[in-house]
This record gives sequence, C-alpha cells and structure tokens, in this order.
Amino acid sequence: MKHLSLVFILCVLAYGFWISPNFIEIASGVAIFLFGMLSLEQGFKSFSGGILEDILKNSTDKLYKSIGFGAISTSLMQSSSLVSILTISFLSAGLITLYQAIGIIFGANLGTTTGAWLIAGLGLKVDIAAYAMPMLVFGTVLVFQKNVPIKGIGYILTGLGFLFLGIFYMKEGFEAFKNSIDLSAFAVVGLKGLLLFTGIGIFATLVMQSSHATLVLIITALAAGQISYENALALAIGANVGTTITAIMGAMGSNIEGKRLAAAHFIFNSVTALIAIIFIHQIIYVVDFITYEMQIAKDNYTLKLAIFHTVFNTVGILVFLPFIHKLVRLLEKILKEGISKDEIGFDSVKYINNSVLELPETSINALINETKHLYENAFEVIAHGLNLKRGAIVSALDLEEVIKIHYSHHYISIDNLYRHKIKNIYGEIIEFATKAQTIMNPKHIKELYALKLACRDIVEAVKDTKHLQKNLIKYAAHPNEYIQEQYDTLRKSLAELLRNIHIISTTKEEDEIVLLLSKVKVHTQKYDILSNGTLDNLIRNHFITNEMATSLMNDTTYAFNIRKNLIAMAEVLFIEKGGDIKNLHGDTIISEKDVNSILAKRG
Repeated sequence: MKHLSLVFILCVLAYGFWISPNFIEIASGVAIFLFGMLSLEQGFKSFSGGILEDILKNSTDKLYKSIGFGAISTSLMQSSSLVSILTISFLSAGLITLYQAIGIIFGANLGTTTGAWLIAGLGLKVDIAAYAMPMLVFGTVLVFQKNVPIKGIGYILTGLGFLFLGIFYMKEGFEAFKNSIDLSAFAVVGLKGLLLFTGIGIFATLVMQSSHATLVLIITALAAGQISYENALALAIGANVGTTITAIMGAMGSNIEGKRLAAAHFIFNSVTALIAIIFIHQIIYVVDFITYEMQIAKDNYTLKLAIFHTVFNTVGILVFLPFIHKLVRLLEKILKEGISKDEIGFDSVKYINNSVLELPETSINALINETKHLYENAFEVIAHGLNLKRGAIVSALDLEEVIKIHYSHHYISIDNLYRHKIKNIYGEIIEFATKAQTIMNPKHIKELYALKLACRDIVEAVKDTKHLQKNLIKYAAHPNEYIQEQYDTLRKSLAELLRNIHIISTTKEEDEIVLLLSKVKVHTQKYDILSNGTLDNLIRNHFITNEMATSLMNDTTYAFNIRKNLIAMAEVLFIEKGGDIKNLHGDTIISEKDVNSILAKRG
C-alpha cells in the first residue's frame, strides 16, 4: 500500500511537470524547503550533548515549563513534527513523564505558529533569496569541518538557506502560475468548502510530512491570490491535523508510552480542529479585532492567517489544560502494557525501541532503564532460587526471619524463570546496543560498554544462582546442623546483599550510596569461608563430611561470584550518571585493599 501511494504521488508530480513549468518551480520550492528542514534537524541534533537531560529536567518539571519548552524548541527548529518525534524518544527512554510530554506537544503546536508569522511578516516582503545564498555558501564550508559544533552550525545555516530558497521558489512559482491558471476559481464557500479544504490540508501534510511546509505553501498561494482567505484558513486547520500522522508513524516503533503520547497528540489536534471548524466565524471575528488593534491592513490576508493559526491553537491549549490529568488516565486505561510480543508469560523489553535511537542520550537512558528492568527480573529469579520472598527481602524484617519465610515448598526451575524473565530482554539489549553504537561518540560508547558489562554481570549472577540452588535445597533441612547453618548463612548473606542493593537503587543520598557500596564489599569478603577459616574449622573438627565440604566450597565460590557480579552491576547502574559519586568513583568507593585492611583489624 505504501509503495502504491509513492508511485501515485510520483506519477501526479510527473504529470504536473509535463503540463506546467510553473508547477515544477512550486514543487522544487517545496522539495528545497523540506531538504532545508532535514539539514536544520541534523544541525540541532549536533548540539544535543550531555546537558540534554539537565535541560529536560529543568524545563519540564512544571506544566507551564513543558509548554514553554515545546513552543521555544519548535520555534527554533521550525518543525513541530521533529519536536513530536524527539518528545516520543524522550518519553520512551524514561527521561520525561507522559504528563510532561503532553505539555511539550501543546507548546509545539503553539511554536509552529511562529513559522507562519515569519513567512507572512518577512518572507514575502523581503528578497530572502539574497540571504539564502550566503547562508548556503558559509554553511557548506562549515559542514565539511570535523569539529561537531562547527559542523552543527554549518547544517543550521545550510538548512536556513534552503528554507529561504524554498520559500522564494514557491512564491515565484505561484506568481507565475496565476498568469496561466487561476486556482482561486476553484474556491468553495460555506461549510462544504471548510470541510473540503480541511481534508486537502490533511492530505498535503501527509504527503509532505510537515505542517510547516504546508503552511508555507498555503501562505505563498494566498499571497499570490491563488486561494481564497476562507479556504486558506481551512487548509491551515487541516495541516494541524495532518502533522499528527508523523507523530503516529514515529510512535509505531516506540513503547506503550510513546503510543500514548501519539494518541494524545492526535486527540488534541483533532479536537482543536473541530473547535476551529465549529466556531470558525467567532475566531475570524477575534482575528479581525486583533488585526484592527495591531493596525494591520484589512486585506493583509497572510498576516491574518498567521493570527488565525495562533488563535485557534491557543484556544485548543486553554480548552485542554484543565483535563490533562484526565487525558493521561484515559490513555493509560485504554492503551495498556502488552504482556509480550512472543509468548504469553515471557517478559519483553519496556524502554528500548527504534524511537529512542533519535539521539545518543535517549539511547543511553533507555539502556539504563532497560538494564534496571533486567535487574528487577533477576532480583526475582535470584530470590526465588534462594527460596526467599522478594517482599521479605526488601522489608524491615530481621534477616534471621527473612530466611525462615520460604517462597515455595516445591522446586523452582531457574531455567524456566531465565527463559521467561531474562533471556529475551538480555538478547534485545545486546541487539539494541549494537544499533545504538553507530550514532555514538567515544564517550557514549564507553558508557554503552559499561552497561553491556552490567547486563552480563546480572546474567552471570542468575546462572550462578542456578548452580547454587541444588545444594541449597539438599541441605536446607539436613539433619547435620552445621551444614544447614552454613547454607542458611549463604542465603542470609545474599539476602542482605539484595536488600542493600535495593536501598542503593531507591535512594538519592550520595553518602548513603557510598556507605552501602562499601558495606557490601566488606561483607563479600566477610562471608568467604575459605579465607576466614570457617571451612578449615568444620573439616578439622569433623563437623561435616568431605562430600559436604566439597559442596560447600563450590557453593561458596558461586555465592562469592554472585556478590561480585551484583556489586559491579550496582556500581554502574545505580550511581547517577554525571553525579559527584560517578566522577569521584575511585576515591569514594572502598577498594579491595581497604576491605582486607578492615577485615584484618576485625580479626
């Protein structure tokens, strides 16, 4: 279907080129304008460095800030579609909430109106082609530089140059076009015309994948007198609805949060368009009043169109503002998290998807959240492998009580849990990391590698738990109290480790994180019965058999590896990226030498 649509569009364009050279000029103007938007997008992406998350946190913690962020970013990038796609990427990666993302979309709709103002106010009155040429020359020179920020400036200048050039060709094309064909003769008045041209606006935006390009086309055609003012207003309403399709397409490869945002975008723009259609005469009256107050000529229809575009988008935001929380709840109720894409009962990824590959930062953040998701599942698998309840481990219960509360009186298959909870997610993380690496610089690749190692540590901890489980079951209720006590101690030590890592994962206090990481390192050595002499004592006094000693020695090694892997994972995963602890990691977290020194003093 998609290929047939492309063939149809290409055939229509070819026919248009054949019958009219002026149509070639208009179509070329649109093509140049769209290419300029792609260059502009590439340029702004060059400046999305490590401060992106800080900007998002500071700019979206309040609704009015989210709306402002959406409006300003769209005004700068001149693409509401790009802002929508990036917002879906932020949301899918867990950088912002759905509530914040909806605020950004509202702002983006307001920001897109600035394009109409610039084109109507300056683009049609100034010889912008004269400015376009120097921008293209300087921009092209800068694009070939190796320095990323300079290259980014080059793309922005090139993009602006192509935007200006595209507007110039569209304007010239319509001016020439009216000498041969008067499109205004096809104007349709009344409700029929309003609905017809709204539909045409939607279709045009679907084809060009840009409401900005559609608006430029509308304004240049209106300035040339090729469409009526009333029909131009309807086309602008349609462009607003059509731009949501880009967001919906961008959300196809995203997680459930991205799909919810795309749905919110569609609902908002569709309802806003419906309001504009129903109250078109009242909004036109408001536009005429504003025009009069701003001393704009009555027949300056291009500026009046820009005012109309701003007014009806503002009305839409004001109507929706009191209902955002209800909209979020409705979307969460209607669009629910799927069980799995493969088999029922098999857990799947939540954060990594194609939509977050837009930027290195969103890719890294999505990987961090997905690795945390993997660890949450691994926590459950390890706890069940130790025959412990997760709720008991994270509670305030004494550890002696925790190990008495058994998860089950039956054998728990770790292989089965691994297939359902770990394997699929781990595989997808590795596959995603391979894709993400292609858009990253060395700094990001280093972070990516650390996360891959953390995932490997999690998986290894689960596999070691499987090896440990056999003798845990065997000796859990063994008549020999000494061997039973040692295996209870193993379970207690691992429960303590899981509890401390849980606290680390839920606290933001840096000094507490340092203390707990140091504590778990000390405990790793403390529970090593080979180095602390416990095993020698048990064998020497004949408290356990040689078979028991061999099992205990092997299982102590498995337990030691579980602790080592989970601690290494925690140091990567739960220390805030860019925080003071991460920057001073080698100085703040206790070293192996310090651990041995502390234990020697205790001994």
